[in-house]
Amino acid sequence: MPPKVLVIAGSDSSGGAGLEADQRVLTAHGVYSLTATTGLTAQNTLGVQDIHIVPAGFVQKQINAALEDVGADVVKLGMLSSAQTVDVIAEELTRHAVKTIVLDPVMVSTSGSRLLPLDAIEHVRSKLLPLTTILTPNIPEAQLLLENAGVAVSEPQNVDDMIRLAKQVKGLGAKAVLLKGGHLPFTSDRMRAKASSGDDASIVIDVLVYSTNGSEHDDEVLLTETEFLTSKNTHGTGCSLASAVAANLARGNDLKTSVRSAIKYVEAGIKFSVDMGQGSGPINHFHSLYHLPFAPGQFVDYILNRPDMQPIWQRFTHHPFVAGLGDGTLPVQKFKDYLVQDYLYLVQFARSNALASYKARSMESIAASARIVLHIKTEMALHIDYCASFGLTREEMEATPERQACVAYSRYILDVGQSDDWLALQIALAPCLIGYGAIARRLYDDGSSVRGEQNNKFWKWIENYVAEDYVTAVKTGSTLLEEHMHKVSPSRLEELVTIFKRATELEIGFWDMGLDS
Repeated sequence: MPPKVLVIAGSDSSGGAGLEADQRVLTAHGVYSLTATTGLTAQNTLGVQDIHIVPAGFVQKQINAALEDVGADVVKLGMLSSAQTVDVIAEELTRHAVKTIVLDPVMVSTSGSRLLPLDAIEHVRSKLLPLTTILTPNIPEAQLLLENAGVAVSEPQNVDDMIRLAKQVKGLGAKAVLLKGGHLPFTSDRMRAKASSGDDASIVIDVLVYSTNGSEHDDEVLLTETEFLTSKNTHGTGCSLASAVAANLARGNDLKTSVRSAIKYVEAGIKFSVDMGQGSGPINHFHSLYHLPFAPGQFVDYILNRPDMQPIWQRFTHHPFVAGLGDGTLPVQKFKDYLVQDYLYLVQFARSNALASYKARSMESIAASARIVLHIKTEMALHIDYCASFGLTREEMEATPERQACVAYSRYILDVGQSDDWLALQIALAPCLIGYGAIARRLYDDGSSVRGEQNNKFWKWIENYVAEDYVTAVKTGSTLLEEHMHKVSPSRLEELVTIFKRATELEIGFWDMGLDS
């Protein structure tokens, strides 16, 4: 079961902040998100045009519906809209005994629109902060909270001032405070930059203040330094940071690790953002996600139907040699020559699977490759008996030199196994395993095929590859591929597809050899 986070916040119609950004962040971290909507906004990258506040009673019902059924490992709070909404949130979080709460005190939007009425700030301070695991204000929000509590504040000028400000805010009740430093960039030697977007601005420092044993006198301080990025795409950074902290906490990380990982995640989101709209655009929430062009369990179908693979697979599975097997017109001597080389190939095929067993990292994969080796041993015994029906002896076959196509194909697979990893070797073996099963099934089911040994001297060969043991082997090999392929990166996928293509081309060369003998 994935970790779960309930997000209680407002909706951003532009998608850059609020619930929409929260859900993207949680998805990017592999966390399931539930939501309770506190308000609806009409906004775009230029600013907030209007806000519709969701009635507090309905917010309460949303929270209760989520927590009494699915539940949540962490609750993340964003735009809370009204004092009444704050009150019902505090009531429900207490009633459901929520242990981990991340509070992003959203009060004013980046464009300057007030998102939390002044009377609600007092309710946040008195009712929510005592429940909060970690509070994530920026400098203006920290100052507003302190002013609301009657605490005199001054504009921070350096890192020490930021630490002092964070500790003051922590004194309002939260267990930990992450003071965001985006409003106060520093030079490379940690001096205050001349302007927030000045040429000398080099770094941003975020300050985490937390207690090690519950006493404010034992506060620990963690400073996280990131690059100051000149970008207009910073809409929703606060929402995204708090949600990333919540996601990491839900995944079981400690507070320091969760905060540092979240800060680095947002930094990359700004760095790899793309321009959207005319104003402050969103960060890139999916900068570290791999997008694979197939769903889990669908790799084999995907690769066989790729436009660059289809013609190659067609040439392999519908080769003239294969057609001759299906209709019984293949010259017997060519088939006998093929059987000899196929026997020699099976020896190398067994070696390749033994190598796969050695390369595997889990007992399941080791055992699966070992079973394939044992299956090949059984197949070879049947192969010898089958060859005997064509007047070929084992001694005669083993005394025959491997032809160039056989050497090229079998040693290519072994070379992949030696120089690459277990998965690459499985991919190199796959065209033979999957292809023979597909070819035999098509020939067996094809109404135009000459059926039965009396009408087609090659019919038993077809039957061998539609037999239950071979079908099981194909399923085992395909399952192994599917279990691992959805975990690779897009670039690695293309490398593996290249191996599959090359192995299939060498299979075609094996059929060509059969016709050329």
